[in-house]
Amino acid sequence: MSEIIVKKIESRSELREFIYLPAKVHRGEPNWLPPLYSDEWHLFDKKKNSSYSYSDADFFIAWKDNKPVGRIMTLINNRYNEIKKEKHGRFSFMECYNDREVFHALISRAEEWVRERGMVKIVGPMGFSDKDPQGFQIEGFEYPFLFTAPTNSPYMPALLEEEGYTKEIDLVNYNLPIPESYPPVYLKALERYARNGEITIQEFKTKKEIKPVIIPVLELMNKTFRDIYGYVPLNDVEKEDFAGRYLPILDPEFVKIAVSHNEIVGFIVALPDMTSGIIAAKGKLFPFGIFRILKGMKESTKLMLMLGGVKEEFRGKGIDVMLGVKVLESARKRNKTILDSHLIMELNARMRAECERMNGKIVKRFRIYQKSLV
Repeated sequence: MSEIIVKKIESRSELREFIYLPAKVHRGEPNWLPPLYSDEWHLFDKKKNSSYSYSDADFFIAWKDNKPVGRIMTLINNRYNEIKKEKHGRFSFMECYNDREVFHALISRAEEWVRERGMVKIVGPMGFSDKDPQGFQIEGFEYPFLFTAPTNSPYMPALLEEEGYTKEIDLVNYNLPIPESYPPVYLKALERYARNGEITIQEFKTKKEIKPVIIPVLELMNKTFRDIYGYVPLNDVEKEDFAGRYLPILDPEFVKIAVSHNEIVGFIVALPDMTSGIIAAKGKLFPFGIFRILKGMKESTKLMLMLGGVKEEFRGKGIDVMLGVKVLESARKRNKTILDSHLIMELNARMRAECERMNGKIVKRFRIYQKSLV
């Protein structure tokens, strides 16, 4: 029996091995979706990614027969634990071949790492916040992978359950047909909106127009997302970083904000699906990958819902409907036929009801697992 060694990453060359290992595991799978490697280098850089300022984290690679065969990231989000009054550790970005012994060695090392730091529970897969890929996909492998979600093989959740892990929470992903007409409840809300001069919907044509509202939108996101499982409020540095990294890929036509008396009270951000472009570019932006990604976004008939929220005291006024209708109108003009909901917590009854009212269908399910360490 070959010895399995799980080694902590100590050098940049080992980090490179960590980042590119999934491509080796999934070699030969034409529909596997690589990450954007420029984002990966930023995510795993403890000097550049400010999330490490309030988190403890390490990266591990499993070696067998002198070959890398698996990886795992261990993480304690101290800010989240303090807010939620928890002592939970996390594992994330786990990948390996279909080898029970390798999987066991990796997850056991993660449990040991978390326990050594005084944690009583481990959850995952889960990164710094819900903005990172979270969970293992457990259903819907017949549909294309999403660039906003995990891209694991079907055997991964089964191997984790063999290690004694059970469900913490599920997230679902809907596909909704973009309609030619709207349900009656939407039409009534739009009528009320037409008579209500308090709320206006601001739309954009250029990225230059978007730039001044990004930070205010992220501040509102902090308030509206505070009860979402796994969400950690962005600090000022993270807001600036988030704005700088994502402004270049935003499509102005799919950014809408609701304004009341010069205050942003709601927002919605969608993005044409870039999955086919990322596959064509093999996850690399340069030298020509960015053009393949932009071409894929232009040709895609799917629109991805990325972010959305309404200030608490303005909920129930139809603002979410107004924003949604404006996005759907823009989608039809751009020949989009499907709206992808992104990941929705299974307990989010209100948002799920909206998806189902629009004839949405669950196409994927993801699961975050947990295990007690005491």
